Amino acid sequence: MLLEIRNLNRKFGAIVVADDVTLDVEEGEAVGIIGPNGAGKSSLFNLITGVLRPDSGQISLQGKDITRMPARNRVSLGIGRSFQIPQPFEHMTVFENTSVAACFGRNARERDVQDDVVAILHQTGLLPHANLPAGSLSLLERKRLEMARSLATNPQLLLLDEIAGGLTDAECQGLIRTIRDINDTGTTIIWIEHVTHALLAVVSRLIAIDFGKIIAQGNPAEVMASEVVQNIYLGIE
Repeated sequence: MLLEIRNLNRKFGAIVVADDVTLDVEEGEAVGIIGPNGAGKSSLFNLITGVLRPDSGQISLQGKDITRMPARNRVSLGIGRSFQIPQPFEHMTVFENTSVAACFGRNARERDVQDDVVAILHQTGLLPHANLPAGSLSLLERKRLEMARSLATNPQLLLLDEIAGGLTDAECQGLIRTIRDINDTGTTIIWIEHVTHALLAVVSRLIAIDFGKIIAQGNPAEVMASEVVQNIYLGIE
C-alpha cells in the first residue's frame, strides 16, 4: 500500500476539516475526491503534505509513519502537489521554474536535472514555452506548469488540487490526456476537482467528502449516483 491514513482528525475551533478519515491508496491508482466548498478536501491535502498537523490519527507512506514529518521531508520521500492557484516565479522562465523544483525537491544540482526537466516539459506540453517567462503564460499553461513543477520533484504520489478549474472544455480534454499519461507512467494520483466530467475521465475510484468526513467511496459512477452524494454535493432531493 502506498498511502495509508488511519482515523485522521483535525479541527479549527468548532470547524471540523478531518473527521475520523481512514483511507488507503494503492500504488498506481488514480483516485478522485469531490465535495462541496469547505468540505475539507484541500485540508486533507494539507494534512498529507505536512502543511497541517492532525489532532490525532496517523499517515503512512509505504509503511513509514510520516504523521509528524516536516513538509520538505515528505517531498523528498515522494509526495508532490499542485495548488488551486498557480504561483510560479513569474520573472523566471518555465525551464527555470521547473529546474528549481527539481533541484530542491531532489536535493540535486542543476546540471544533473536538466535532461529530466526537458522530459517533464515535453510530457506536460510546455517544451515550446521553455524559455518564456512564467508570468507571460495563459491560465492553462500556468496549470500545466504547476504539474511540471510537482513532477520535477520525482513524486510517487501526485496530489492535484482543482487543476481543471477555470478551463474551457477543450482545454480540459488536453489536460485529461496529460494526467492519464502521468498516471500510465506509474505515478499515483489523488485529484480534487469540481469539474467532474474531467475527473471521471481519469479516476478509477471516487471519494466524496462533507464536513471533513468520507460519506461515500468506490466506483465513480456509483458514487455519483448515490443518494447521499446527490443530496449533499449536487443539491438534489
